[in-house]
Amino acid sequence: GTAVVLQDQAYLWTDGRYFIQAAQELKESGVVLQKMGEPEVPTIEEFLKKELTDQGVIGFDGRTVGVAKGQEYAEIAADKGGSVRYDLDLVDEIWEERPPLSEKPAFLLDIRYAGETVEKKLSRVRKAMEEQKADVLVITSLDDIGWLLNIRGNDVEYFPLLLSYAVVGKDRVDLYADERKFSGEILAHFQENHVKVYPYDDIYERMKRFTKDETVMLDPEQMNYALFSNLSGEVSKVQAENPILMMKAVKNPVEAENIRNAHIKDGIAHTKFMYWLKTTIGKERITELSASAKLEALRGMQEHFL
Repeated sequence: GTAVVLQDQAYLWTDGRYFIQAAQELKESGVVLQKMGEPEVPTIEEFLKKELTDQGVIGFDGRTVGVAKGQEYAEIAADKGGSVRYDLDLVDEIWEERPPLSEKPAFLLDIRYAGETVEKKLSRVRKAMEEQKADVLVITSLDDIGWLLNIRGNDVEYFPLLLSYAVVGKDRVDLYADERKFSGEILAHFQENHVKVYPYDDIYERMKRFTKDETVMLDPEQMNYALFSNLSGEVSKVQAENPILMMKAVKNPVEAENIRNAHIKDGIAHTKFMYWLKTTIGKERITELSASAKLEALRGMQEHFL
């Protein structure tokens, strides 16, 4: 959902999956539920156009809003003679004991699983950059960074991703991530491929440092508004689809074989699970949670389970 907070009222927009839950949890909170898609319920943009006062300011955390949405908010504010502030994380200022970002270690994806070296992948990406006459490519999508550098992480539950940003140049890659997550082996792997690690949040200052002599390639569909807005107006931009998307979509023979192996392993686990279910039902109490735990345990018996 999306929360919109005014000086004297607060609203939550969410869709039909959460109407009942939201109504229960917002009861007596003072937050008004806005049921998205229902008749007479305005969109957030319609609401802002109506509620924003002349010369009003729309504030949001630009790290969590996409380029197109941020530009739309800016247009709404401009129509009222106002502006946007995209550098605000006001919730963070009052959130006591907020959990820190993940510090779990990253790991290398061996060539026997990746099927292609980082050197070869970078060569393909740089060729795509050359075709667009770009000097650098800014990558913000975690799965694409993991694919390009053959690394994985444990920063996002249920996905093997590493919190990071990457800037690919003609002869080096600047990776913005928590260096504490990288073993000596990974750092040596980076050095081989001319990858230099910088603090995660430094990417925002880096965007400000691009010069008018550099052409920056970026995918506005994958970039947040703060990063995009931090680029100087003098910088030449090539707004194009991230070339890694199509490269990643076409699996090499090693990846294809590994996908088949993974499905076979999962099929074995499922077959064992169905046998367990049929022979155990009625003998012990089985819930959705206990059944899920059993299936995970059977998957865990397979070699290379993560």
